[in-house]
Amino acid sequence: MVDNASTDESLVRIRSSYPNTKLVESGGNLGFATGNNVGIRQAIEAGFDYVWLLNNDTVPAPDSLQELINKAESDKHLGAVGSVLYYADRPEVVQAWGGGRVWTSFGYVKHALKAKPADWFDYLTAASMLVRTEALQDTGLLDEGFFLYWEDTEFGFRLRRNGWKLGVASRSRILHKENGSTAGAGNSRARYFTTSGIRFLAAAAEHPWLSILLFVLLRTTKSLLTGDWGKFVQIVQGVRCAIAETKTARRMRKHLAWKM
Repeated sequence: MVDNASTDESLVRIRSSYPNTKLVESGGNLGFATGNNVGIRQAIEAGFDYVWLLNNDTVPAPDSLQELINKAESDKHLGAVGSVLYYADRPEVVQAWGGGRVWTSFGYVKHALKAKPADWFDYLTAASMLVRTEALQDTGLLDEGFFLYWEDTEFGFRLRRNGWKLGVASRSRILHKENGSTAGAGNSRARYFTTSGIRFLAAAAEHPWLSILLFVLLRTTKSLLTGDWGKFVQIVQGVRCAIAETKTARRMRKHLAWKM
């Protein structure tokens, strides 16, 4: 269990209720990708064949993990396998059938809501995703440049680019309370989603700047049409954060080039 700087009594309750569970404290809120990577690295060092990423706002069925493993073992080329997610408050409704796909021309993301052919998927949602250790060693861990959102999308693209397949274990059932870790974040989720979306499109889109422009334009237009000014402000802040991160990355590259 990786604790990413909880602000409630999680640590005390976990130690009290599950004293035999290994609890790793990240030391700060490192974001989704870096927080998960803390646990992933320990799992790889321990020599496990698979790593199961599972969100803290989920309730897995008892056989969920076994079903994921069964699917992964059926094809050695599967780099990652996703579960079928259902809404925690509406357990009969599918939230995501494993993952989905992305239209990189304008940054539109769509979860699958029913079974799809394996090659339809661009990504698997990391709320519940079993990853083959060999694939992690070949492809790399989650990109720590993403603080929140889009990291599993980028990871799915990277896996497929390196020749690995994505799969869904249709009998691995997970109840998921969406945004369980950001419930009090309000419109700031829009800022994170925008910043990370721009980062993803800059790397994955065929025409990055055009795709980013359309992505931002669609999001700002929707927020204005619905009168959601708070969300509009956060989207603009997200664009500014992305620009600042790009400038910082450029300075770092220049610095490293000069040092070399």
